[in-house]
Amino acid sequence: MTLDWLTFTLEIINFLVLVWLLKRFLYRPILQTIARRQAAIEQSLSEARAAKTEAQALERQYRDRVADWEREKDKLRVQAVEDVNAERTRLMAVLRGELDQQREKERVLEQRRADDLRHRLEEAALAQGAHFAGRILTRIAAPDLEARIVALVLEDLAKLSEDQLQALKGAAHDEAGAMTVTSAFPLGTAQRDALVHGMADLAKYQIVGEFREDSALLAGVRISIGPWMLRANVRDELAWFAETAHRGA
Repeated sequence: MTLDWLTFTLEIINFLVLVWLLKRFLYRPILQTIARRQAAIEQSLSEARAAKTEAQALERQYRDRVADWEREKDKLRVQAVEDVNAERTRLMAVLRGELDQQREKERVLEQRRADDLRHRLEEAALAQGAHFAGRILTRIAAPDLEARIVALVLEDLAKLSEDQLQALKGAAHDEAGAMTVTSAFPLGTAQRDALVHGMADLAKYQIVGEFREDSALLAGVRISIGPWMLRANVRDELAWFAETAHRGA
């Protein structure tokens, strides 16, 4: 078998043409396609890496926000506990103040009730004492006791103060010496004259006496010259005692 150099050369040329054609029309587009695919893949990988980086940043941000939220929750929880404790303390203080006020009101009311009861008891005791004294004096009231009271009146007239004497003199002058003497028992002539003369000496004015009897006085006399009055009888003394004791209570 002989080698046909012409055929071999043509075959070589055909092969080279085929290679050039393949390179020109097939291999280059394939490489370009592969390059585009690789660029797309690289772009996708780059975008994926960017997305991953962004995702990691978002994750870190989320974790930071979660941590911040946890810290904020703890802070709010502590603040809420402090607010609740402060409000409870305030409410307890208000409640204690109201309780103290209520106790003070009750104490004042109780003190008032006790004072009212004590006053009523004192008034009742004074009334009973006055009633008892009135009953005793009613039983012992007699002309002899009245005579003794009149004698004491005559003694006490000499002890009148200067103001009382001036009032007596003015009343005697204004009433033209008209004097009214009321007694529980009829007075004797000597007693009447003693009273008239004694009052005249004190008033430095002529006295005209009008004498009356009133058994309600129990014993003693009541002497009046206009607005001026001298009470020296059991009834007025008991009334004065009860009134004075009541005012004092």
